[in-house]
Amino acid sequence: MSCSAGSSHASIPSHKPRRSRRSRGCWDTLDTDSQSLSALGHFQTLPLEIFHMVLKYLSGTRRLLLQDFHNLELPGRREGASILEHYKSLGLLLKRCTLLLPTRDRLKYVHKVLSEVSCFKLSGCASPLHCLGLKCYGVFLQILTAGWDELECHRVFNFLWELSSLARKVQTVVSSRAGSARKLELRIRLYCRRVLLNHWIHRSDSAFWLTRILKPWPIVNQARLLYIIFGPVSSLDGHVVWQKMIEGPTDESSLKGLAEAIKLLYDTEAREWTADDVISLVDELSVVPQEWLMENNARLLLLSGNNICFTFMASKAVNGRAVELARLVVFMALVCEKDLYCMDWVVKMMQKVCRVFSTPWERNNFLQCLENTFAHMLMDMLQAVLAGGHDEEDNTFLNLFHLVNAQANFHKEILFLAMRSSPNTT
Repeated sequence: MSCSAGSSHASIPSHKPRRSRRSRGCWDTLDTDSQSLSALGHFQTLPLEIFHMVLKYLSGTRRLLLQDFHNLELPGRREGASILEHYKSLGLLLKRCTLLLPTRDRLKYVHKVLSEVSCFKLSGCASPLHCLGLKCYGVFLQILTAGWDELECHRVFNFLWELSSLARKVQTVVSSRAGSARKLELRIRLYCRRVLLNHWIHRSDSAFWLTRILKPWPIVNQARLLYIIFGPVSSLDGHVVWQKMIEGPTDESSLKGLAEAIKLLYDTEAREWTADDVISLVDELSVVPQEWLMENNARLLLLSGNNICFTFMASKAVNGRAVELARLVVFMALVCEKDLYCMDWVVKMMQKVCRVFSTPWERNNFLQCLENTFAHMLMDMLQAVLAGGHDEEDNTFLNLFHLVNAQANFHKEILFLAMRSSPNTT
């Protein structure tokens, strides 16, 4: 599938005209110089189609299906580089050999060739975290389908969806208690990322495949599935950590995958998603599996970029949710202080949101809520510190320290802004 490259920063007021998925020119060509066919030996001098005809007269064509998915590569080599290149070459071979077949027949033929490789299946490998099988399958499919139009790619997804029984398995994990099917959650995560999402060059292609995964489901299940695929996982066993956003403040690395996925869907190339769709998804995500700490909500929005952040905040302003908006701004200031972002970003974002309010009273009420939130949070933290009895890992005093500094730096930026706009200053 060939798509134009999407911008990494979404634009709210306008959308770019969508370019054809055939925009890169010839729809089924690749530079064979860049796709080394060294695995074919002296036969690489033959046209690939003729080489495939030769294979039909030989026993053991399965020798093309390297399966050293669990062997360590030679020192100095990128992990799995050799076998990944082999499956890129194999993808090119089968792409050209099935050139004249209808899409359904091409897929059936490819499946017949690859069906003996258990590590290409969603539940086929006993050690999926340490297996290169799904990655190889993913790069193979990327080469095979490069240049195919959108209708053909829909057929590819539907074929894989049915072949792997993804619908039934996703239904199980999104309707079960979070973490009750940990092994299945892990397998779905690995299959979606390594086979369907990770190998595309253009953002529009990634958006297309992520949309195919999410769109069949109601928004509640979309949020749950998004967390399974992109949420934080344990460094020990790779399983999804469901309580990460609930039990305490988390770091950027735990939220980066979710933020990138949200930006991808908000991108103008993801034409099946409106801004309201994405904001509703972010809202729903913040209660998966239970309500997140507000600090984690704020950190996710900061990582998601200016456009998504503003749209989310403006939605609260328009809907009269001034108290929620005020708390969000305070926690954004706290995150900026902790993570060393520029505090003037929060002030400028707040100033932009203030223009959304339809009356001066609504704006002033929001500003009053903002100051009340700062005061209440400071008092609550101070009381917790004075109460004492905290163990060595309790960060109550450190959080109070950060909040005091956040408030000071936030108001400092407001004073700078006011002084710069004053007609009497030089």
